[in-house]
Amino acid sequence: RFGISCLLPASWHFSISPMGCLRILNTNLRQIIVISILAATVSVLYFSVVIIRNKYGRLSRDKKFQRRYLARVTDIEATDTNNPNVNYGIVVDCGSSGSRIFVYCWPRHNGNPHDLLDIRQMRDKSRKPVVMKIKPGISEFATFPEKVSDYISPLLNFAAEHVPRAKHKETPLYILCTAGMRILPESQQKAILEDLLTDIPVHFDFLFSDSHAEVISGKQEGVYAWIGINFVLGRFEHIEDDDEAVVEVNIPGSESSEAIIRKRTAGILDMGGVSTQIAYEVPKTVSFASSQQEEIAKNLLAEFNLGCDVHQTEHVYRVYVATFLGFGGNAARQRYEDRIFANTAQKNRLLGKQTGLTPDTPYLDPCLPLDIKDEIQQSGQTMYLRGTGDFDLCRETIQPFMNKTNETQTSLNGIYQPPIHFQNSEFYGFSEFYYCTEDVLRMGGDYSAAKFTKAAKDYCATKWSILRERFDRGLYASHADLHRLKYQCFKSAWMFEVFHRGFSFPVNYKNLKTALQVYDKEVQWTLGAILYRTRFLPLRDIQQEIFRASHAHWRGFSFVYNHYLFSGCFLVVLLSILLYLLRLRRIHRWTLRNGSAATLWMEEGLPSQKIAGTL
Repeated sequence: RFGISCLLPASWHFSISPMGCLRILNTNLRQIIVISILAATVSVLYFSVVIIRNKYGRLSRDKKFQRRYLARVTDIEATDTNNPNVNYGIVVDCGSSGSRIFVYCWPRHNGNPHDLLDIRQMRDKSRKPVVMKIKPGISEFATFPEKVSDYISPLLNFAAEHVPRAKHKETPLYILCTAGMRILPESQQKAILEDLLTDIPVHFDFLFSDSHAEVISGKQEGVYAWIGINFVLGRFEHIEDDDEAVVEVNIPGSESSEAIIRKRTAGILDMGGVSTQIAYEVPKTVSFASSQQEEIAKNLLAEFNLGCDVHQTEHVYRVYVATFLGFGGNAARQRYEDRIFANTAQKNRLLGKQTGLTPDTPYLDPCLPLDIKDEIQQSGQTMYLRGTGDFDLCRETIQPFMNKTNETQTSLNGIYQPPIHFQNSEFYGFSEFYYCTEDVLRMGGDYSAAKFTKAAKDYCATKWSILRERFDRGLYASHADLHRLKYQCFKSAWMFEVFHRGFSFPVNYKNLKTALQVYDKEVQWTLGAILYRTRFLPLRDIQQEIFRASHAHWRGFSFVYNHYLFSGCFLVVLLSILLYLLRLRRIHRWTLRNGSAATLWMEEGLPSQKIAGTL
């Protein structure tokens, strides 16, 4: 016989013997009822917890979707300038043709160092974005830099009228110059920036230091654009749903550590009139074919931390950015026409032909719509063209313009390009990628190479007279003009070749979205610029939130979050009460059944007389 005793919460005694197993068969009806009630109670409790948990999970997901919807709705509401917890920031984009000022705002940081600032564009009382543009570009003042501050003052006055006066001293101002200033000599750049740094603090109270005015590189501009797009898409937020696309990332600088899982970011493709740019995250550590390639890659890969704490690696990103001058739609057409003119003139001299010299003997251009007539003017000479509308021949003709090499991991002009995991990636195509697919072909959005090539072939092979008739009937996009119709065939072929041959995307790639806006708004690189440059501002709010957050942590505990602990405690208490009652009931029965101590001694096999004599 083996016995176990416990004094809390009552005096319990359990005895186990070989015959004890048979006593279960002798359980009376009351014990069966008690055990059944206990089992039913535990079952009901368990299923209640499961149901509540599932219900809370659905409600939580619904609330997340509601927050996303409300965020989009409130983003178009007028900014509450009377709210003292709203902060402001200003970015001036000094481009080649003009300068634009953008005013951004954000609420107080929530105190979580893992979250970014919730920056959005400020809107006036009419719900219009606070944006203003002036001309010409700031580079026009290269010869008289002392007038630059007067040139930019209207923009700053505009911002000062919208930002509350009490917030001016804590509102950062950034003046960032791009393409037009890059081509100026360094001495002229410095003179312009010095005039801004000297005069602006005299007339305005904005937070404006020496590092707030600079000429940014094309690489920086591309990184800012990538940050802005992914911020609007919510790709820097924490993983909330199981069905969200994720990626495994090796954090730059800590390749020996384990990879982390976070939301998959989107790459961007932007084809303008002069240049084409690509930017995307490189989640894995890259290898190089040669030391020369590694040296080139250093200028194309940007590693940065968007978090406010440099020791936190959750928001460390490695992004590849490359800009290709001459690969924009208009520049490519000009290169193409220059090649046509030079090659045709050479053949005419060698073969004694008159191709393109008269309207009756035009050069047959496969990249123009069928039967359209066009002219090329160069050095006082005219070459006449007539379109044949052959999309496949056009693609074949422009392939040499990609300047591809036989080296691995290269793209346009033989420039290094890290590998892309096509099965787990997503890209957005802007500018010409959108115009080529939407303005005439009316198929913007999700890109399909098969559908696009069929539509482009049909368009190219359609007679120009029919295309003009469709244009007059308003069948194309409202902003499509005759220039778009004339060069749509060429630009469609160019976009296709750049995307598939230049950047090596497979023809069955399904995750390209061509767009003009994201969530119905145009995203500027200036949004990414202020996100990056204000990334340390949350530190001041975090210090104020530490005490409040620590208490809110305990207040935030609820039954649902602690259902396991609650269930365990409830079950222990219930079993303790039940065992206590059963023990009392058993003692009571023994007392009634055994009236004297002699009876107990007899049960042990000892004669009462002998024991009494011994005592």
